[in-house]
Amino acid sequence: MSTNLLPILWNDADASLLSEAELLQYRSNLLGSDMRVTNYGGGNTSAKLQMKDPLTGEKTTVLWVKGSGGDIGSMGLDGFSTLYMDKLNQLLPLYRGLEFEDEMVAYLPHCTYNLNARAASIDTPLHAYLPYLHVDHLHPDAVIAIAASKNSKQLTEDIFNGDIGWLPWRRPGFQLGMDLHKIATENPHLKGVVLESHGLFTWANDNKDCYLNSLNIINKAQTWLEEQSAGKAAFGGERFNTLPDDKRQQVVSSLMPLIRGKTSEKQRQIGHFNASDEVLQFVNSKDLDRLAKLGTSCPDHFLRTKIRPFVVNYNPETDNLDEVIESLDQSLAEYREDYAGYYNRCKRDNSPAMRDPNPVIYLIPGVGMLSFAKDKATARIAGEFYVNAINVMRGADSVSEYVGLPEQEAFDIEYWLLEEAKLQRMPKPKSLAGHIALVTGAAGGIGLATAKRLAKEGANIVLMDIDEDALQTAQANMNSEFGKDCASSIKMDVTNEDDVIRAVKHCAVAFGGLDIVVSNAGIASSAPLEETTLALWNKNQSILSTGYFLVAREAFSLLKQQNMGGNMVFIASKNGLVASANASAYCVAKAAEIQLARCVALEGAPLGIRSNVVNPDAVLRGSKIWTGKWKEERASAYKLSTDDLEEHYRQRSMLKLNVFPEDIAEAIYFFASEASSKSTGNILNVDAGHAPSFTR
Repeated sequence: MSTNLLPILWNDADASLLSEAELLQYRSNLLGSDMRVTNYGGGNTSAKLQMKDPLTGEKTTVLWVKGSGGDIGSMGLDGFSTLYMDKLNQLLPLYRGLEFEDEMVAYLPHCTYNLNARAASIDTPLHAYLPYLHVDHLHPDAVIAIAASKNSKQLTEDIFNGDIGWLPWRRPGFQLGMDLHKIATENPHLKGVVLESHGLFTWANDNKDCYLNSLNIINKAQTWLEEQSAGKAAFGGERFNTLPDDKRQQVVSSLMPLIRGKTSEKQRQIGHFNASDEVLQFVNSKDLDRLAKLGTSCPDHFLRTKIRPFVVNYNPETDNLDEVIESLDQSLAEYREDYAGYYNRCKRDNSPAMRDPNPVIYLIPGVGMLSFAKDKATARIAGEFYVNAINVMRGADSVSEYVGLPEQEAFDIEYWLLEEAKLQRMPKPKSLAGHIALVTGAAGGIGLATAKRLAKEGANIVLMDIDEDALQTAQANMNSEFGKDCASSIKMDVTNEDDVIRAVKHCAVAFGGLDIVVSNAGIASSAPLEETTLALWNKNQSILSTGYFLVAREAFSLLKQQNMGGNMVFIASKNGLVASANASAYCVAKAAEIQLARCVALEGAPLGIRSNVVNPDAVLRGSKIWTGKWKEERASAYKLSTDDLEEHYRQRSMLKLNVFPEDIAEAIYFFASEASSKSTGNILNVDAGHAPSFTR
C-alpha cells in the first residue's frame, strides 16, 4: 500500500453545519491544502446552486466558480464568481469559433449574479457546460505525469479502466467547455477527464461525492505510478552527490547576489533557495540537461517558471564556482538570446511586447534550485511550481516518455492577450517592492518600528538582534502583519566579526541580496569622566563604533558585488553632534558613527551607494535602552524621577512634542527611498527641536 496516498479530510460533522456555498468553499479549501492536489493559485472548483434572484424573488440556478486570481486552498466565499446559468447558456449561440475565443470573455460580466465584483476566470466555461452540479479542475502531479506522457491517452485507458475520459490539449475557453460537455454527455459513465499535458476534471452531483471522486482518482494514479516505477532509478540515476550544507550555503550566498544584480535591469528581483529532496534528486541526476531542455508541460507551471530553466554549469566534484561566476554574463546572455528566439519564432501580429527574458528557475547540481521574481512570495511559489514539474517529469519518464508542451502552444498561453490584460490590471508596486533591508537591533523599539515601516512599503526584511527570544517574537509579529514571506531573522552580535559575516550572507540566501542597511543596534551609558572605566569605554566603542563598522564593511562588500547601488542609514544620536555631561563614552562613540557614515558616503557615491544619518533624541517608549540603568542615570542627572523623564524631554524640545520610534522609522524610510535619491552624507535630526544639535 502506498504511503503517499491523499488522506480523506472531509468531516461530516463540520460539513453538516455549512450552507451549500460554504460546502463548496470547504471542499475547495480541503483540496487546495495539499500541493499534490494542485499548486498555489492553480485549479478551480465550482457548484451549480439554487439561489434567490434579487429581482424576481424566484429560485434560479447560479454557477459558483473560483474567480480570477484566487487560490482554492485559502479562498473564502468572496473568492468565487457567481453567474446566472441561464445567461451563460445564452452565450453559446454567440460563440463564433476558435479564432474568436477571447471575445467570449467580455460577455462573462453580463452574466454576473447579484452584482458580484469577483471577476470570472477564463476557466468558467469548463465548469458551466458540464452536466453536473459539482466540478473540480485540479493539477495533481500524479495525473499530470500521465497527461504529459507520450502515450497519455492509452495510459489513461489502462489505468482507469474506462472510468476516466481523455481529451487532447486545448487552451481553456469556450471550445474546451463544449468538448467537455460533449464527452460527458455522450459517456455518462465517466467520472472525469484527463486533459493532455494539463490536468484533471472530475465531477458529481453531490459536494462530498465530488471531493471523494477527485481524491480516489488521484490516489489511483499515484498507486499505479509507484507500482510501475518501483526499482527504477529516477531521472536516469544519480550523477552527483549533494554537497554538505555549509558548502551549499557558500555557493548560494555567492551566486544569488550576482544573479540578482545581472537580472534586475527590467525588474528588481527577489530570490528564493529550495533544497528539497525532489529538487536535489533532479539536479544531481544524469537526465537533468535532457529533461530541463524539454521545458514544462502544464501551462500553470510555465506561466510562473518560464518554459525552460537555467541550468548552472556548476560541478560539485571540482567546485568550479570561480569558473561559473566568470562565465555568468555569457551564460545569461545566451539564455536571453534563446528566449528572444522563442519569442520571435512564435509571436503573432497582436502579441504583447516581449517580457523580461531572464530566467526564473536556476538549477545547480549538488546544491539545489534558485528562483527569482518580483517579490519573495512569487519567487517561492515559482520554485514550488517547478517542484511540481519535477514530480511530473519523474512520473512520466518512469512509465513512458515525458513530453513538454509544443513551443507554439506554450507561447500562445504565455503571451495570451487575456493573460496580458490580467498583468496590466495588477496594482502598482509599492515604493520599496523588490528591495531587501537589513535592520540591526530589530527586536524592538526603533528597529522593529523601522522594519514595519519598510515592510509596509513592500520591502523584505532581515531582522538582526542579539536577543534571540525577542527576535523570534519580532519575526512572528512581522510575518503575522505582512505575510509569511516578508521577514527572516538571524541572531547577531555586532561586535562579533564572524556573526556579522554570517548574518550578511544570510541576506543573500534568504532573499537574494541586499539594498538597504539600517544600523540601529545600540546601548547607552552614563558616568562622569573620572568614573568611566576602560571596560565601559570599550563596550561603547565595541558596539556603537566597531559594530557599526563591521556591519557597514560586510554590507558594503555585498552591495558592491551585487552592483545595484544601495542605501545605508546609520542611527546615531544628537549626542554625536552635541556633547552631554556624564556620557563621554557614549557621545564619542556616536560621533564616530556619524563620521563613519560620511566615509561610506564618499566611497559609495561612485557605486550608487548612499549613506545618511538619522539622529533621534529621547525616544523612550518601546526602547530597550530606556528600560534599564540609562533611564535611571539620565533621570538622576536632571534630578527627576524616572516617571517624569519623558515629560521633561517633551518640555525641553522646541516643539513641545514627544518623539516615538515610528517618527524615527519615518526618517529612515525617507533615506531608504527614492524620495531622497539625491541625498548622501546627510544628517536628519528627529528630536522635536533641539537648538544645540542644529547641524552647522
